[in-house]
Amino acid sequence: MAVDYQRLTFEYRPCAEQSATNAMHPIVVVGAGPVGLATAIDLAQQGIEVVLLDDDCTLSTGSRAICFAKRTLEIFDRLGCGDRMVDKGVRWNLGKVFLRDQMVYAFDLLPESGHRRPAFINLQQYYVEGFLLERALELPNLQIRWKNKVVGIERRDEGGADATVTLTVETPDGTYPVRARYVVAADGSRSPMRNLLGLDSKGRTFKDRFLIADIRMEAGFPSERWFWFDPPFHPNQSVLLHRQPDNVWRIDFQLGWDADPVLEKSPERVIPRVQALLGPDAKFELEWVSVYTFSCLRMDSFRHGNVLFAGDSAHGVSPFGARGANSGVQDADNLAWKLAHVLRGEAPDALLDTYASEREYAADENIRNSTRSTDFITPKSQVSRVFRDAVLTLAAKHPFARTLVNSGRLSVPSVLASSPLNTADTDAFAGAMIPGAPCADAPVEVDGAEDWLLSQLHGGFSLLVYGHPNDLDAEAARQIAALRRQAGAPRMLFVAPDGHRAARTSDIAVVRDRDGIVAQRYDAVPGTAYLIRPDQHVCARWRAVDAERVMEAMARAQGKRLAETAPAARGTPACAEALAA
Repeated sequence: MAVDYQRLTFEYRPCAEQSATNAMHPIVVVGAGPVGLATAIDLAQQGIEVVLLDDDCTLSTGSRAICFAKRTLEIFDRLGCGDRMVDKGVRWNLGKVFLRDQMVYAFDLLPESGHRRPAFINLQQYYVEGFLLERALELPNLQIRWKNKVVGIERRDEGGADATVTLTVETPDGTYPVRARYVVAADGSRSPMRNLLGLDSKGRTFKDRFLIADIRMEAGFPSERWFWFDPPFHPNQSVLLHRQPDNVWRIDFQLGWDADPVLEKSPERVIPRVQALLGPDAKFELEWVSVYTFSCLRMDSFRHGNVLFAGDSAHGVSPFGARGANSGVQDADNLAWKLAHVLRGEAPDALLDTYASEREYAADENIRNSTRSTDFITPKSQVSRVFRDAVLTLAAKHPFARTLVNSGRLSVPSVLASSPLNTADTDAFAGAMIPGAPCADAPVEVDGAEDWLLSQLHGGFSLLVYGHPNDLDAEAARQIAALRRQAGAPRMLFVAPDGHRAARTSDIAVVRDRDGIVAQRYDAVPGTAYLIRPDQHVCARWRAVDAERVMEAMARAQGKRLAETAPAARGTPACAEALAA
């Protein structure tokens, strides 16, 4: 029987800690949305005890975030629930842009083959939260406490080895304290945690209103993203149409700043707008309706002592480009492995500063793209509108103009090229897999069965070596042997060129590059090596393995060389002046 995730409720249960106040937790995560759940699952899978607090006892209502990008799906794979997301979601790679009633052009977000996951799936947020929750409940070291609302916070010995955070938590049985070494605030855009610390977010609010209408209907539209500028059924505004599972369709109508948000949510206003798009005889039911404005903003810093902010609590963007939930899950991906390394004593506390600097940079990138999309979709002057319409008219016939059309630059992961955790190239390489880049997937063969490269890159740092171990020359074999003797060395994965049989050699993992795509995407020849972080970002690469250089690069990637480098550039606050520039 299908689970109705929108109507699930969870039981509040008192915990022993409410009468014993001396417990100390390694990690407390506040907020059981997609970002909080992803963070807690990732930490628990790495053996860290986690307490997850949420002030509610339900999942989200309404579809809310629906577009989940390829990189986010790859993270969900590592968290153990990617298949469920993709099996339920609506896959799509294609988008179409219309001006009035004519298609201007179509685009393909994943034109090449050899990827396990599509460019995007559409999946209602309550399904995403439900699948993550079911995975969380499988983990014995992850405790979820419903109806536990944080109402106070006290920090002690900030920056010291004995730093702690004490949360005052309100429950139906009264309040009690929760002590933790670190706290992750993933409690949404209104973030009570941010307010309790007297912090704020800075940025720009856009003076426009949009109507979301989720409707249930049988329709023959393809699984594509359709975006209209100035359509005849909604003149002088924009409209976005997306398909979701369960015959639910998302329609976004631009309304203008003067629209009454209460009036526009009424069925008497929504139904005629939908009929204008679909036709007067269309049969549909309203599933969920919301009117919203949006802002592009972020906190100055995502780290405040031992409290770290992630997702909407740290940054917010407009929905055009699907950068909100995707960037939040990528925050979790960046943060969890660093917290685990620090808590296990494998890295200094300063490694957590790079969570802040790397994800602040990513937030600024998302805000910049989101702001440009919004300015193109909603011109603020007659001159801007003339320019936009001219670009759209030219784009119908001239490919150069299509690069200027911006109906929402869709989410892609940030390349952390300036991260202090990277080791600079000393050898010549081509291609996109530079230090700081997220690893590209590719088809491989494992023990005679078809599989995917990213599914082999898990469980800590990995050293990907291109070539078969039996084909190593004497010096390469010596360096590999020396590396394997090192305490704390990365796990080694050999990718044999197509034509070799992929099989384990003693205890070394060997997979086969069955279509030669690994070699192509990583500019790899026999002997090439990539050091890859636990979040599957490249941090170093060489044309030959050198045990000393690998261990030095790994120490750098674990934050053990941060004192030797200049402070990481932390993107600037996304203030209105910076956005306008």
